[in-house]
Amino acid sequence: MIQFRSRPGILDLGWGHPRPELLPVEAWAAASAAASREFGWQQLTYGDARGPAPLLDWLTAHLGDSTPEQLFVTGGASHGLALVASLLAGPGDVILVDSPSYHLAFPIFTDTGATVLRAPADADGVDPAALAEMLDGPRVRLLYLVPTFANPTGRSLPPDRRRALVELARRTGLTIVEDDTYRELCYDGQAPPSLWRLSGGEGVVRVGTFAKTVAPGLRLGWINADPALITRLATLGYVHSGGGVNHSVATTMYCFGASGAYQRHLDAVRAEYRRQRDALVSAVREFLPVEAPGGGWFLWAALPPGVSATHLLARAERHGTSFLPGPSFYVDGAGGDDRIRLCFSQLPPADLAEAAARLGTVLVSPR
Repeated sequence: MIQFRSRPGILDLGWGHPRPELLPVEAWAAASAAASREFGWQQLTYGDARGPAPLLDWLTAHLGDSTPEQLFVTGGASHGLALVASLLAGPGDVILVDSPSYHLAFPIFTDTGATVLRAPADADGVDPAALAEMLDGPRVRLLYLVPTFANPTGRSLPPDRRRALVELARRTGLTIVEDDTYRELCYDGQAPPSLWRLSGGEGVVRVGTFAKTVAPGLRLGWINADPALITRLATLGYVHSGGGVNHSVATTMYCFGASGAYQRHLDAVRAEYRRQRDALVSAVREFLPVEAPGGGWFLWAALPPGVSATHLLARAERHGTSFLPGPSFYVDGAGGDDRIRLCFSQLPPADLAEAAARLGTVLVSPR
């Protein structure tokens, strides 16, 4: 029925899923009923190729840095990545990815037939100067990164690197694919400006989603891109055949947003995820140094010298907890074995503290 399958006795910190109690079941049902009343039969027929105009208009106002002509409604962020990559890269091309980065994007890019390689990066993220040198070699078409509250590190790309990457893309013709999934899950101050906003829409394609802010089961998101690329998306064969992507859910999302339910829900989940973040950070700091991310869902914890994340996993699961080892987030699997990703989104604070305590026991236990 669902993707996540809990395992008896294990408090799992490995899955980047929402806490079930935070999903807006009743509010979404109300929005669905409102959409049926407002749109009638038009909600259940083939939709416009780019997405229903009411949602595009609401998104334009909500984002504040786009026009309707720069928007295409998708079936979520993964769908958006697959669409963009399939149009802009293929066999013989190179797609560069941040290191570490969102591991489930790697097979999406590999599906295009392009070669997927690590972009030059350090502790602050992708290094623009080193990247510029790399562009003199193979046919690099795309650079993929999650610059704001990144998966897995929780960090955000510094302002100077944001500006330098945007300028590099403008100068060289490189397309940056900005995965902006976690922007609105900001817990301290304000999120930094997106690469899309800084670029004015030139050289950057932004992928957004409602999976984390509302619910992943909606399978609903969007692409921000130059109108020429939006037209290419809207005239793809399968879009022409089937109409707008996820049209019925898109109309419901409009009602959810326009009624104010989206903002109320977002305010509520931000507060809860902040509590969950603080609970896990506090518990993990009892035995590991860890940064408190300003947003997103993840902690990127450094292990004690000589401890392998890969080898630690089996022991952790025997003690009733789990995580994702660092090498998962490197496209070639080389690196990160001194790091683990811990997700605080799926469990309430008390369970997060207990999961961390079990992990701490493993780290001080001889076996």
